[in-house]
Amino acid sequence: MKNNSIRIPFSILVILALFLAACAEKAPLNDPSQLQIIGSTSVLPLADKLADAYMESHPQTLIQAQGGGTSVGISSTGEGIVEMGSASREVLSAEQQKYPDLKHFTIAHDGIAIITHPNTQLESLSLEQIRAVFSGEITNYSQVGGEDAEIVLVAREEGSGTRAMFENLVMSKNGQTSPIHSSAILQTSNGAVRTTVAETPHAISFLSMAYLDDSVSVVPVEGVLPGMETLRDNTYPLIRPLYLLTRGEPQGLNRDFLDFILSPEGQEIVRQQGFLPAEP
Repeated sequence: MKNNSIRIPFSILVILALFLAACAEKAPLNDPSQLQIIGSTSVLPLADKLADAYMESHPQTLIQAQGGGTSVGISSTGEGIVEMGSASREVLSAEQQKYPDLKHFTIAHDGIAIITHPNTQLESLSLEQIRAVFSGEITNYSQVGGEDAEIVLVAREEGSGTRAMFENLVMSKNGQTSPIHSSAILQTSNGAVRTTVAETPHAISFLSMAYLDDSVSVVPVEGVLPGMETLRDNTYPLIRPLYLLTRGEPQGLNRDFLDFILSPEGQEIVRQQGFLPAEP
């Protein structure tokens, strides 16, 4: 299938995101009453809700969150461009070596859902079948118990934490990682993935569980749907931690905001937003 989407090189996206972060209207990094967070679009809606709740009880503070992707969140924090980053995958060893002062804190757990266009119904997919679909080995839904229709792949761009975790949990086997097929329509955020799948007949993709709504169909994986209970009891196989990052040990507003997030009040917000708490 021909892919007509425009693909911007990841290096350009990183440079643009770093530029925007550096130029964003905010206080200097040493302003004790302001905090900027940049990174994972999976963490973004949760970070927004947590920031709103914190600022409600601390009206003298300003906390702003934005996306850009996990890799941008890591590099922006490591370079000191922002006070805090967010990530939906683990920090790679190369990143940790480059930024030895980088600290990461688990604030929640998320499920990666497999979604299709609402008119596409699949009883279940195994991890092996999902791997074959996204590698291009399986190209028609009839090969996995669905209708006779060509599969349209949708995926996140390189540098996405969601994509990295999907590749680690699904596309990797026996130390080898199968690449996502080049025909995949690439998108830069969870929201864009959901919209593309909802509007593209026969589309399939992967998505943060917190972004699920009625516009897409959710496919059971190994017979299990993603949900709070199936994440808690580990019966759903695609689960990942979500992180906030600091450069060095958090202090001041960084420390106080993290303490709030990990408090019972903060973790209740995590639960209300559709994520599993850091310590289920």
